Formats: sequence, structure tokens, C-alpha cells
Amino acid sequence: MKSRIAFLFYSAVVFLLMVSCGISKSLKHQPITAGYDQTIPVVDKKAATLFVSGNNSLLKNKHQLWELYVEGDPLQVGLISGALTDSLLKKQETIFFSKIKDLVPSESKQKFLRFFLKWYNRKLYLNIPEEYKTEIYGYSRYSSKDFDAIAPAYLRSLYLHGAHDIGHALQDLALVGCSSFAAWDSKSEDGNLILGRNFDFYAGDDFAKDKVIAFIKPTQGNPFMIYTWAGMTGAVSGMNTKGLTITINAGKSKIPLIAKTPISVLAREILQYATNIEEAIAIAKKRKVFVSESIMVGSAADNKAILIEVSPNNFGVFDVPNSNQIICSNHFQSEELKNDKRNKDQIRDSHSKYRFDKMTELFDNNPKINPTIAAEILRNTKGLNDKEIGYGNEKALNQLLAHHGIIFKPKELLVWVSANPYQLGEFVCYDLNQIFNETSNKNSFESFERADLSIAKDPFLETEEYKKYEQFRIEDAKMDSALNEKKFIDPNQIKEYQSLNPYFWVVYYKAGLYFYNNKDFAQAKTQFEKALQCEITTLTSKVQVEKHLKKSIKKLK
Repeated sequence: MKSRIAFLFYSAVVFLLMVSCGISKSLKHQPITAGYDQTIPVVDKKAATLFVSGNNSLLKNKHQLWELYVEGDPLQVGLISGALTDSLLKKQETIFFSKIKDLVPSESKQKFLRFFLKWYNRKLYLNIPEEYKTEIYGYSRYSSKDFDAIAPAYLRSLYLHGAHDIGHALQDLALVGCSSFAAWDSKSEDGNLILGRNFDFYAGDDFAKDKVIAFIKPTQGNPFMIYTWAGMTGAVSGMNTKGLTITINAGKSKIPLIAKTPISVLAREILQYATNIEEAIAIAKKRKVFVSESIMVGSAADNKAILIEVSPNNFGVFDVPNSNQIICSNHFQSEELKNDKRNKDQIRDSHSKYRFDKMTELFDNNPKINPTIAAEILRNTKGLNDKEIGYGNEKALNQLLAHHGIIFKPKELLVWVSANPYQLGEFVCYDLNQIFNETSNKNSFESFERADLSIAKDPFLETEEYKKYEQFRIEDAKMDSALNEKKFIDPNQIKEYQSLNPYFWVVYYKAGLYFYNNKDFAQAKTQFEKALQCEITTLTSKVQVEKHLKKSIKKLK
């Protein structure tokens, strides 16, 4: 049997080798560096939390956020970013690839995965603008050599820029629960555009520790800021000096056969070169993407926001000409994409519509949106009608896993970014007018923070409920381990586990699984019934609970 599996496995490899004639070209690809400044940056370590190279700097502020300021041509932006974030970059790579190793522990499967990535990404380099390949190359010069077996540093960095898209596509993950909104005219406190979003991306606590607010002044295009992490040049949340903002929300995708333009790279291009909505749409139309995504674009020039909705085979723009607000979760709203079968499935099966309705509810309850109210919306952990749905429920706007929350006031060029944990820490304010002002003193190398405009941390952080939630995360991991390894769990331990997050359906479902596996079907039945009384995250999960309940009842007869 084993020999047969091995034969099939290696036959698949041979097949891929035969059909992947483009791999060789992609592996040999080199970015354009001629004509750019080739100077290798020299970094002066002034303190454990301050690194300087010319006018460029990396500083860790009192909120434990890294502030990166870089200026120059594409190669210099990459080289300087890499040189300044050297240790952070290597740390993030180690965390990311360690998670992959945990998910794919088999050596043979890892080997196949490495080949698959090369095959799948064989045309990625053809779909990324030249200047960004050059920048990524500069950054990659400081990548760890520990992962060269996966791919050379430059190609590996290219692959990582498509990692969100690949994971999203191959796992059909439209379940990244990002939530975004915008208000303007009579819906905003001062009539000017205001936007907020949660970037619900979780790659572990360690990955989320070293957040980077990057302020980039390129030789071409608009200076801009992005909230990111070391090694990432694409944009998931950002604003330029023209008051144009970008945020991305995953949609439902089919599995593509080849990588094209990563969404974050497209968002970066819009951020760097667009000054208004019309220009943003024109740039988006030029690129071929390989997953489905909603891109919220806010514009000071237009004093409004729109959604650019893209998929491998379709393109739409959702505009609200007769409104003063727009709300976005993880399903499409444009005429071109809203009736797509996958999108309808997403609305029916996922938590996207629930979060959309919750944002609508909060907007209805707050006639005028300002930065403080925006932060309160992003931090909200309740369900519809303030129902308790359990901490960590993906139906909540605040799922207690976000990489960050962010708020923009484009006309004023003000941005607020959340400090750890999640979006609960202080929302730290930055003024792009000051940061990119030619006359400002970059050599002081002090934090760019506008402390007078920051939004206080969420009071929830100081509550007993928050302490319980953090303990719940620990106990939940223990519960998963016990279920996987079929270990004995003390009934009192289960009661304690459930008391830490009593409104969350998961604590009853997992207890039900434990009792079912141990043939205590009466207890299993009770636990599954309790789970069904809670707000279950997705239709698929609800069906699973119902199936286990039916099986338990059947076993009792």
C-alpha cells in the first residue's frame, strides 16, 4: 500500500514537471537594478530601539510599534528597509515558515509543497510591476538564509507577497473576517470623509508583536504610509499624501491554476500613483488578479469612498451616489459581482452578512461618525441587538484576533493605528502633513506620533472579562490538544473552560465532542444542545453541531 502511495505521489510530481515549462524561466528571473542607486546602506544603531541610515530610520515607540521612515528609488527603498528591519525581517520569516512546518510536518510533503509553490508562482514575476520587483529584491538581500531550500531569497520574497492570495485561493478562505466602513457629508461629524477598518489576519501572537508603520517617500508617485510588517512592501491598509486611502477585504474565490498580481501589490500601486477615485479604478483595471477581493478606496479629493471589486474573471465598482456611507465585509455588492453563485453562497454560509448588518446597526445608532466613535465600532464584541455571542466569535466586528484596526481622516491626512493587543490598545495618531513636510527635521529621530490626538485604549483591557478571555485562549488550546490526542479531561476542567467564555458556542461543541468520543452520549447531547442555543459562527458549523446532536440522540435509543 505504501509503495502504491509513493508511486502516485511521485507520479504527480513528474506530471507537474512535464507541464511546468515556465518554472525554469521564473527561477532564473532577475529584477532590473540598472539605473538605480546601488549604494549599500550603512546602519547606525543608536539604541536597542533606534536604527538610522542617512535620513532613514526605524524607531520603536512607547506603544511598542515600529515606525519606519524610508526615502529613495525602488532599489534604495528595498535595501534601506531591509537593512533597517534586518532582525525583524528574519524573525518574521522564521515565525511564518515555522507555522508552515507545523502544518506540514512531513518531509516529503514539504518537498512537494516547495515544488508546488515554484510551479504555482511560475508567472508571478510577469504580473508584478518592475519597480516593485526591484524593491522586493532590495528587501530580500536581508532575508534569512535558513529558508533557501524553499526558494532563493528574492523568489521567496515574491512568493510571500502572494501568500495571502494563495492561502485564500487554495483553502477557499473567504473567511478572513475583515470589516470596513466609511462616512462623509452629513454622516461624519465635520462633513469630511472618515474611514475605519479591522484587518482580521492572525498568524500567531508572535507574528503580531512587531507591527510596522512604514512611511515611504519614493522618487516617483505619492509619499504614503502603510500599516504592515517587516518584509511586506504591498499594502493592506494605507494612505497617501493626496488623501487617498486603501483597505482590502477578501471575497469568495474559486481555485485558480496560476498566480497573477497579488492584491497587496495592486493596492500598493493604487496608493502610490492614484490621487482620486477615477485614477484608482483605472490602475485596478490594468492588473489581472487571481483571487476575489473588495478594495475600499477613500478619497479626500472626492470626499467619498467606493469599493473596487475584483475577481479573476470579473470587475465591478460599487458606488453609492445618493448616500453618505459605505459598509464592507466579505461579500460583493456591485452589480457585476453580487449575483455570482460563490458570492451568494458566501452571504448564506459565512459570517460576512452578520458583520455587515452589525456595522449597519452601529451606524444607525451613531448619527455622526468621528474617530472616537469609529474606534468604538471597530472594538465592538457584541452581536446584533447587543447580544452576547462569546469573545472570539467571528460574527463580531472585534474577533479578538485582528492584526490591526485603522482609522483615516483623508482631508486632514490623519491616521490612527491600533497598538497591541488586537485593536484594543491605544489608537496612535500620525499626521502625514508633518511627517512628509520637506522642512521637518528628520534628524531628530523621535516618534512621529501626534500624542495630543491619540485615542485611549479600550477599557475592556482592564476588566475581569478580558483576563478570562486570555485564559480561555490557553484552555482552548489545551482542549484541542486533548481532543486530538484522545486524552482524559477532568469534568471540572471542562466546567472551568466553559465558564471563561460562557456565551461562545465553541466551548459546548468541543465538550460535546469529548463526551461523544468517550461514549457518554447523554452528556454529549446536552452539550450540543447548549451549543445550538448560542450564536454559531457559520452555517457549516451549525450543520456540524446538528449532525452530532442527531448522532448522540440515535446512540441513546
